[in-house]
Amino acid sequence: MPKKKNTKKKTKPKYSLKRDKKRIVSKKKYQELIKKRQHHKKLSLKERKQLDEALFVNYCSCVKSLKYDPKVKDYLEYPVCMSSIYKKRGFTPPKGVTVRCGKYK
Repeated sequence: MPKKKNTKKKTKPKYSLKRDKKRIVSKKKYQELIKKRQHHKKLSLKERKQLDEALFVNYCSCVKSLKYDPKVKDYLEYPVCMSSIYKKRGFTPPKGVTVRCGKYK
């Protein structure tokens, strides 16, 4: 007789925004990196990665905070946060950033 295989679905782990916020750069360094990128100064690979991760975490926390705010209409949190974190600073948002936020609690 053939054995039955375990067919449980594997769930991807959820990550905490609080823990990720602690790991990103300080506010002062964050502001310096934003100014550098806005003025088209050369950023090292490490600085670029730090800034991209910091912007992403800030975007996700913005979406999360507006999503559960009763004053904000449904599904308006995405364009509002996209505008405040990326567009108004002159940055092009990465592709699929809203989908990637789903892995955070």
